Amino acid sequence: MTHGADTHLRKSLNAFHLWGIAVGLVISGEYFGWSYGWATAGTLGFLAVTAIVAAMYIAFIFSFTELTTAIPQAGGPFAYAYRAFGPWGGAIAGFATLIEFVFAPPAISLAIGAYLAVQFPSLDPRTAALGAYAIFVALNIVGVGIAATFELFVTILAVGELLVFMKVVAPIFSLDHFVAGGWAGSDTPTLRSLGGMFAAIPFAIWFFLAIEGVAMAAEEAKEPRRTIPIAYVTGIVTLTALAFGVMILAGGSGDWKALSNLNDPLPQAMRRAVGDSSGWLHMLVWLGLFGLVASFHGIIMGYARQMFALARAGYLPAALGRLHPRFRTPHIATIAGAAIGVLTIYSDGWIRFGGQPLTASVVTLSVFGALTMYIMSMLSLFRLRRREPDLVRPYRAPGFPVVPGFALGMAAVAAVAMVYYNAAIAMLFVTVMVIAVLLSVRLRATALRDHGNRTDMVAASDA
Repeated sequence: MTHGADTHLRKSLNAFHLWGIAVGLVISGEYFGWSYGWATAGTLGFLAVTAIVAAMYIAFIFSFTELTTAIPQAGGPFAYAYRAFGPWGGAIAGFATLIEFVFAPPAISLAIGAYLAVQFPSLDPRTAALGAYAIFVALNIVGVGIAATFELFVTILAVGELLVFMKVVAPIFSLDHFVAGGWAGSDTPTLRSLGGMFAAIPFAIWFFLAIEGVAMAAEEAKEPRRTIPIAYVTGIVTLTALAFGVMILAGGSGDWKALSNLNDPLPQAMRRAVGDSSGWLHMLVWLGLFGLVASFHGIIMGYARQMFALARAGYLPAALGRLHPRFRTPHIATIAGAAIGVLTIYSDGWIRFGGQPLTASVVTLSVFGALTMYIMSMLSLFRLRRREPDLVRPYRAPGFPVVPGFALGMAAVAAVAMVYYNAAIAMLFVTVMVIAVLLSVRLRATALRDHGNRTDMVAASDA
């Protein structure tokens, strides 16, 4: 176990840094992954699903912010569920979050490889993914201030690049192209298209997945009770506008079906507007990498802090809760999460289901973790409102209980639909969760025997 100063992260992040993290964590979802939703739902069906999911995320973020500002700890959802439901609730929320954040980077790193392959056709995407891990694990270890500043820089570039994409593609946008066969291949809604819409839920969630990761930087934020609400609200507005702009304009650029199973839909859509040799296309490929890098880098920051918080509380081996003696970052946790990601990239067989691409399978697994965490977080909000009415809440969820109730209900519906359409991946997720929770609670009990109540003090009382 780690004690005293060794368990405290350095406070160095302002509101602008946190906005960069909020948007940067998610912005790769605008560059790839979402287009797989077209393959099952069509453009119109997926547009409807995305609108519903966006409403869920807006309600969730406005509610989740109450928890983040009231309990600003690196564990984020783990800390909230622990306080609301005790050790078992903390373990469920913590490991669901960890699955979300550990399995999103492999998908993003493969997309980085796909983007680079546009310029270097002989480059193996897995080799590029491995190189990305090496670079950004090192950058995360060097220090959160440097890492967050870099995150802000690449996020601004990525947002600018999406705006350039929309401006270049807008002149060739055709509503006829966008709506043709827009209901899962049909021009009108059918039962088949309704089923396709439910199956497309994880790819709509990919537009917004991981924005909640700002909570895991709360312990390193200056004035978290003021800066975190600013970051969350401006972040969700930014991402919603970008998601709809990119999706609609790409879908109307030509035959959307040709983009529905690609890791690089935006360069292919822009190619229709400017041709193969245009400087605009090359710019999109190179600058488009910034969007992927922003999310990849930011999510590494997130999973490292979730591992750190779980280890600090005794749910994972104590070594994962150590901080680098010079940089004060969770270096061992950062490397451990990267090792899992690299194994995923090079182990297609155990996580690739139903003939779908590895990227789609990994996205789906990550979304299962996210939805479980969303449900636990909203349940924690309701329970803490009832059990701790005097808890200092600098920000209170608007429209309580309707707004958080809507977020909770939609997350539950999405989870049920995903289980139905992704039974094999659901089974994998449940198996991993059961094993992780049982082993971690046992490990924690051992840690408590060895170290008294220090684990509880760090996990639940620092707020």
